[in-house]
Amino acid sequence: MCYRDSSSKKMASKYNPSIHRTRGPLSIFIVFCLCCLFYVLGAWQKGGFGTVDTIDLGLSKQTDCDFNTDLNFESGHNYVEIIEAPKPEAKIFMPCDVRYTDYTPCQEQDRAMKFPRENMIYRERHCPSEEEKLHCLIPAPKGYKAPFPWPKSRDYVHYANVPYKSLTVEKAVQNWVQFQGDVFKFPGGGTMFPQGADKYIDELSSVIPIKDGSVRTALDTGCGVASWGAYLLKRNVLAMSFAPRDNHEAQVQFALERGVPAIIGVLGSVRLPYPSRAFDMAQCSRCLIPWTSNDGMYLMEVDRVLRPGGYWILSGPPINWKTYYKTWQRSRKDLEAEQRKIEELAESLCWEKKYENGDLAIWRKKVNDKGCQRRITNLCTSSDPDDGWYKEMENCSTPFPEVTSANEVAGGQLKKFPDRLFAVPPQIAQGLIEGVTAESYEEDNDIWKKHLDSYKKINRLLGTSRYRNVMDMNAGLGGFAAALESPKSWVMNVVPTVAKNTLGVIYERGLIGIYHDWCEGFSTYPRTYDFIHANGIFSLYQNVCEPENILLEMDRILRPEGSVIIRDAVDVLNEVRKITSGMRWDTKLMDHEDGPLVPEKILVAVKQYWVAGNSTSSDE
Repeated sequence: MCYRDSSSKKMASKYNPSIHRTRGPLSIFIVFCLCCLFYVLGAWQKGGFGTVDTIDLGLSKQTDCDFNTDLNFESGHNYVEIIEAPKPEAKIFMPCDVRYTDYTPCQEQDRAMKFPRENMIYRERHCPSEEEKLHCLIPAPKGYKAPFPWPKSRDYVHYANVPYKSLTVEKAVQNWVQFQGDVFKFPGGGTMFPQGADKYIDELSSVIPIKDGSVRTALDTGCGVASWGAYLLKRNVLAMSFAPRDNHEAQVQFALERGVPAIIGVLGSVRLPYPSRAFDMAQCSRCLIPWTSNDGMYLMEVDRVLRPGGYWILSGPPINWKTYYKTWQRSRKDLEAEQRKIEELAESLCWEKKYENGDLAIWRKKVNDKGCQRRITNLCTSSDPDDGWYKEMENCSTPFPEVTSANEVAGGQLKKFPDRLFAVPPQIAQGLIEGVTAESYEEDNDIWKKHLDSYKKINRLLGTSRYRNVMDMNAGLGGFAAALESPKSWVMNVVPTVAKNTLGVIYERGLIGIYHDWCEGFSTYPRTYDFIHANGIFSLYQNVCEPENILLEMDRILRPEGSVIIRDAVDVLNEVRKITSGMRWDTKLMDHEDGPLVPEKILVAVKQYWVAGNSTSSDE
């Protein structure tokens, strides 16, 4: 700043009236330049343009828990003071009753039973009204511990975190899960692979090119505890697993506690929340989905999300019915007719059967419609094939994108992973994403690499196995997940329904994700994510739904001692921080990595450790 002594100025004017006549334009210009110089030097000293010190988020030691409780923000990214003191005083959110420990807002049993059982409608999403929403903090169960680090978490889960033993009895002979002392052990078995997922995947690999990077994204329908997805990870395949919240208690919760991607979901009356041509491979391992019901509507939905050239695996009924018809307590005639109907449906969808041996059958979807054995009929004509949010499932076949030759892959050829991660996705190369070009896509990648470097200076644990389950609430083109890509973590890329639909691009990059409306609860259990990234989410939902509801949902799905980074405009973050001050979060508001003059800021938070029955956090 440049200051003048106003009293001296008055005196000079009074006793020497000629003073103003002696001050020429040159002297005024010099004073102006000095003021500008001092302002720039002051801004440079304050932050952003000089060397940025790192900020250490160290893990504090607690009894039975290795949690990060102390946000040790020293220097580096500078504080951005809240512009105004909170008016009125921040609302304090109290813990919910202990009965809500495993609360899933849109899949609650009591509400579900009010809906028809036809086509599994009652197992679909049914969210509470605004008046029914909880405005409290979901407690962790007493004795909750940090999950085991990956890859140990694949095989072991703390009993205190998911205290349900029913599967150890129901699935004992199938090697799903065993209870040992105070932990669950997951031997890697499944209903159709009791000898282990590895041997099962080895057999798949004899037909499907899993090893060379051609197959990267997979869908597991009716996943159980997701052992198939868990063992695909070491082969660099990301499986999106789903199962309903039903009598197989906590199966999806077990999957996420193991560090495996999964959501609560079901093939029912509405489409799956994924775009068309998303998955390189899909499987049903005794998933008990009635594939021939509704004239094959469920198989048509799998076809919609299966990429041209992709594979569908069916193990279990009715495959190998001649051996098991008595065990399944069904007639030979019924099972034979069911398999014949599946074969006919697959052929009508332009799938070719590649393999059948024992309990396993594999089909491959043709790369385009020019090589189909029979002409595809009953094509969908009216709806957007990428619309996967509360869109009623249709009894029709999703058409292949047009091609100009018999060898062309409909929708575009993908590179093998990991090359496809940063290659220009076909949808962008073909100009199908409005406002996105190959050049802007490359720029977006560069920006997110820069942002991630900055995040890692703030939080040194980002990119380590400490944060295994990661969520990006507003994923855009998937740049954050691509920059973070590592065997140590995976990212659930969420494309909000109010944002531009870019989820197809994310899958073309070899990443996974889902459509979601953040005015509603996410399809997961509490405490299932270690780290949440939210870029512009609160600006996106301004005047759409209350930020309090979004923040409470973030708190529900975030693990104790989990971390959050929110990137948004400073005025938005000031309001967000006022809310979080009553949520048992420790927060710091920081400058953009390019310095204090950038209006976009970064809010970093860590959820305090506390459990059911504690009135205060563990560090108080």
